[in-house]
Amino acid sequence: MEISSIPFLNQEDFSHLYSLFQEMDNFNVNNSSKKRRRKDEEGEGGDGNGGKDDLKKNTFKDILSSLVLFDEEEKHEEELRVMEFQQDMALFEANYKQQAQVMNDYYTQIQDQYTELDEFDQHRTKRARSSAVAVAAAASGNVGSANLAQTSDGSATVGQHRRLWVKDRSKDWWDRCNHPDFPEDEFRRAFRMSKATFNMICEELDSAVIKKNTMLRDAIPVRQRVAVCIWRLATGEPLRLVSKRFGLGISTCHKLVLEVCTAIKTVLMPKFIEWPEEQRLKVIKEEFKSMSGMPNVGGSMYTTHIPIIAPKISVAAYYNKRHTERNQKTSYSITVQGVVDPKGVFTDVCIGWPGSMPDDQVLEKSALYQRVNRGLLKDVWIVGNSGYPLMDGILVPYTHQNLTWTQHAFNEKIGDVQRIAKEAFARLKARWSCLQKRTEVKLQDLPVVLGACCVLHNICEMSNEEMDPELRFELFDDEMTAENGLRSANAVQARDHIAHNLLHHGLAGIRIGVLPLTAADVLYPSLSTERELSLKITGIEIKNKMS
Repeated sequence: MEISSIPFLNQEDFSHLYSLFQEMDNFNVNNSSKKRRRKDEEGEGGDGNGGKDDLKKNTFKDILSSLVLFDEEEKHEEELRVMEFQQDMALFEANYKQQAQVMNDYYTQIQDQYTELDEFDQHRTKRARSSAVAVAAAASGNVGSANLAQTSDGSATVGQHRRLWVKDRSKDWWDRCNHPDFPEDEFRRAFRMSKATFNMICEELDSAVIKKNTMLRDAIPVRQRVAVCIWRLATGEPLRLVSKRFGLGISTCHKLVLEVCTAIKTVLMPKFIEWPEEQRLKVIKEEFKSMSGMPNVGGSMYTTHIPIIAPKISVAAYYNKRHTERNQKTSYSITVQGVVDPKGVFTDVCIGWPGSMPDDQVLEKSALYQRVNRGLLKDVWIVGNSGYPLMDGILVPYTHQNLTWTQHAFNEKIGDVQRIAKEAFARLKARWSCLQKRTEVKLQDLPVVLGACCVLHNICEMSNEEMDPELRFELFDDEMTAENGLRSANAVQARDHIAHNLLHHGLAGIRIGVLPLTAADVLYPSLSTERELSLKITGIEIKNKMS
């Protein structure tokens, strides 16, 4: 292989290259200086527009920075609030735990104290019993078992010891009333019933009110318990006088009244206040029809008011405006609604609604209203006064003005049926005088007492107990026309049909006094010419001008 030789540069060549390098450097320097001058010239020419753009950019930057600062401040404040809330919650929980611990300690101390007191009472009771037994044993040992008279002296010693626990009160009045030789008339005057009826009530309530004797005292007998309640309801005397009559404490008498009334409601109410069965309902319809000529009447309804002391709550609900206006004295009351049969015996009662409610609202709250709405009273009418609405099952008199003489006759028959319920309530209040004035019984206990009075009323009526005429009481319950008096078109047609039949079949007891009437006048009184009629309807003379 042949290798060629490379020629080297001489000095002239080096000088030539050096000059070329210098020219290139000068050319670059000139170009950079020209570019700088151009930029400076462009900057001087665009100062007007460029300054505005810079101002806008600076303003926008300031806004963004302020927003960022605001966000940071809000985040910081939120963090502070969270920290404060957590501190408050921690403090609250600490206080709650501390208070709970204090209350638990206090409750534990109270329980310990009560436990100590119970133990002390038990110990004291045991000591008293042991001492009483020791006294009795000593008395019997000293006297001897063979001597009966001395044994009775020993029992007297025990009785004297028991006087430490029971205050000695006179029971002479009750002992005389409870004696078999006590006169029947005086017993009936005191208890509003005969001895036989009283004995029957005591037998029915014996298992519900009987109490057992204890080591410290003898239990109050059932007859005395029932007598306290009945005498209190019959006379309405204050508990102080009841206490003197029966030789018992005032609080004991009050407790006995409530206990016996509760037993009467629990034991006797299901037996003596019940809706009549179908067979009994047929008998009631026949009795009402023979009395008034109105068919399918199953009961007479009335609502009375029982005065009470102003309650502590819901005062306006129990305010009785009508009684207040009549008596010129602020009155409060509760209502008693009842349905009676032809003998005045209650078959349904609704007790305890406030006295400010009218009769139609009380009816809507009763079980009778629910029975009517469910259609359980088929072919049965309950007759009421104008305070009740005319609806299916409830029959009331005509209340509009300018009544025809047919409607007057119908109202008279309605009044005869309605009078039975009103007289029954009058006997209820007359027999149980506690219903005539404001009682000391609390409002929540009053319905039980009123229910007991209704049961005792039924027992007396079923037993044909005569009532002293001196006890007669007159009702003053004001009647108000119902706001919505007509609630059923069928009931309106039925009432018109009954009124027409009463007149057509001669059951209205009408006698024409001046002018004779034709059949057209009777059936279509509006077609007759103007005439003045003198009508005598059940002893009441009515003049009616018809055209």
